[in-house]
Amino acid sequence: MKLMTCPLNGPRNITEFQCHGEVHRQPEPSGTSDHEWAEYVWMSNNTAGVVREWWCHTPTNFWFLAERNTVTDEIVATFPVPADGPLGEAS
Repeated sequence: MKLMTCPLNGPRNITEFQCHGEVHRQPEPSGTSDHEWAEYVWMSNNTAGVVREWWCHTPTNFWFLAERNTVTDEIVATFPVPADGPLGEAS
């Protein structure tokens, strides 16, 4: 059984979680073309190595960030969303 440490609930079975993709900067909605918005919503970098991703613990609907190695599928770290935003800057 693969475990993931939830920042709220501690170690839980990985089946209790859903990954919702890489963290990346959201464009300004009012100044973004349809093409740019579609790129933001549907495209990802698909980086080999450690990436920061949005995750949700499904039973509690708790959203948090995880750093995962996409080559080995190892969960490197998990942490709550910082007050200054997922990229470390005020949103």
